Amino acid sequence: MESGLVSDLPEGFVAKALSLTSPLDASRLSLVCSFFRSAADWDAVWESFLPEDYRKIVSQADGGCWSSKKQLYLWLCDHPVIIDAGNKSFSLDKQTGKKCYMLAARDLSIVWGDTPRYWRWISLPESRFNEVAELISVCWFQVHGRISTSMLSPNTLYVAYIVFKSTSETHGFDYQPAEASVGISGLQSHTQAVFLDPEGEPRRRYPVVPRRRMGMYHMGRGHVPNVVPPVGPIVNGPGQKQREDGWMEIELGEYFVKGVDQEGELEMSLTEVKGGNWKGGLLIQGIEIRPKHCKS
Repeated sequence: MESGLVSDLPEGFVAKALSLTSPLDASRLSLVCSFFRSAADWDAVWESFLPEDYRKIVSQADGGCWSSKKQLYLWLCDHPVIIDAGNKSFSLDKQTGKKCYMLAARDLSIVWGDTPRYWRWISLPESRFNEVAELISVCWFQVHGRISTSMLSPNTLYVAYIVFKSTSETHGFDYQPAEASVGISGLQSHTQAVFLDPEGEPRRRYPVVPRRRMGMYHMGRGHVPNVVPPVGPIVNGPGQKQREDGWMEIELGEYFVKGVDQEGELEMSLTEVKGGNWKGGLLIQGIEIRPKHCKS
């Protein structure tokens, strides 16, 4: 039986109180009693969890029908909206209502990305974007992405991930770690080592010493680099994880976005330019930026 003290409160008062919590808390409190559940369904509650520019974003959505703000909120959590002429996707974090974005591969700066000898652009039905980047073979692997901090939710700790797939042709990432970096463009960034090897685990590292030919590095196809004995295990950064959409992701780093008055470009990169060996076989869908959840 519901407490008389609770049911005697105006439902609008309870709805206002719930709007000052979080989507996760509002959902939990709706389980307390039917009175809370009714108040938690008010449009005013869920509109407070939507970003201020949600109408502009929804106007770009293809499909979708919502009879309430709660339905709209949940739809934006589960159905990324393609924006920016197909170069980005937008969604909401279900627990917090914070903004999430993915930068499509076409929105990234990929060294040699427009050279068919090294990269090619293909369509995959499992990608949310029209094209993904397929790495044919490069010895200089470098991918950069940028997004304005003004697009992100303020006072939020964000984590950036490279979203990719390995193929049967993936090679060259076995022992040399790639370098991941996240930070404000023009300022110091945090860097860490990550492994893009399909097995997704640290290997014993064999430092690569490319042969020299006529005073220059010889890095042609089929070249077998000189190696020195292994120097022992190397500690890997955050490991690969499989996503619900079937793709893989690796954490590139994190950054805390301060108040709404913070301006700048958040730059994220993944590079492997030190080994000198040829690498290939990866499929890159993009870079995703989403809030970090604290462990309970």
